[in-house]
Amino acid sequence: MTIFNISTSFRDIGFLVCLSATLVLFVGCSKPEPGPQAKNDGGIFHKKTQDIGEFDPNNAANVTEDNGDNVNIVTGALGAYTPTISTLAKLQIQQSVELFRAEHGRYPKDHDEFMSKIIKQYNVQLPKLPAKYQYQYDVENHELLRVEVGQGADENSDN
Repeated sequence: MTIFNISTSFRDIGFLVCLSATLVLFVGCSKPEPGPQAKNDGGIFHKKTQDIGEFDPNNAANVTEDNGDNVNIVTGALGAYTPTISTLAKLQIQQSVELFRAEHGRYPKDHDEFMSKIIKQYNVQLPKLPAKYQYQYDVENHELLRVEVGQGADENSDN
């Protein structure tokens, strides 16, 4: 019986070697090349920006509200992403503007001072918005706004 066990174990080892060689042949040993879905083609997730335009109340810009009314039940998480990051950005800017006011006894006098003394000096990094939106600073009210400016801005005027 020991001969039978030895031959069976050799047969099992041979089978495992053939199976391993087949897997290596079909799967490969090298690191796979990133496919088109793995490439980062300019998405917005985990990206930051300091691009903040100046809000012009006379311009017919479409200021968007972040009240959550436009969240779809099917695409809820994606629909809530932009309002959520812009709300967090507004809070971050509000805190930075109040720090500036505490330090200087006044709010920034214009957009240039806001950009140089708050955004650049405090190195404020805001989450990047989708292409059809832009951050804009309202100098009169000392607040950050999310404005629809690009592609699709006319389609969704109630966001």
